[in-house]
Amino acid sequence: MGKSKSILFTPRQNELAEIAKALAHPARIAILDYLLKKGTCVCGDIVDELPLSQSTVSQHLKAMKKAGIIKGEVEGANRCYCIDLVKYAKWMENIRGMFKCC
Repeated sequence: MGKSKSILFTPRQNELAEIAKALAHPARIAILDYLLKKGTCVCGDIVDELPLSQSTVSQHLKAMKKAGIIKGEVEGANRCYCIDLVKYAKWMENIRGMFKCC
């Protein structure tokens, strides 16, 4: 959605849409599952878990990081990724709120 249309929606709606878009691929769900299970890891560990190339995994990680789902830190020659727990708690709260009965 273009920026001109996104202003028609609430910040919560835009944020949830961005997260949903960033998770709309089975590889990204697999990455999320792995990071939730492990807590933190380096990119090479993720590549070992998925049937994808290093460059493809890196592209998925970049999209997830851009959406704020994960964060990454450089540790020597490696980049360590983990779930952004503050943002994770916020969007889980928003998702639960969206499905509340009226």
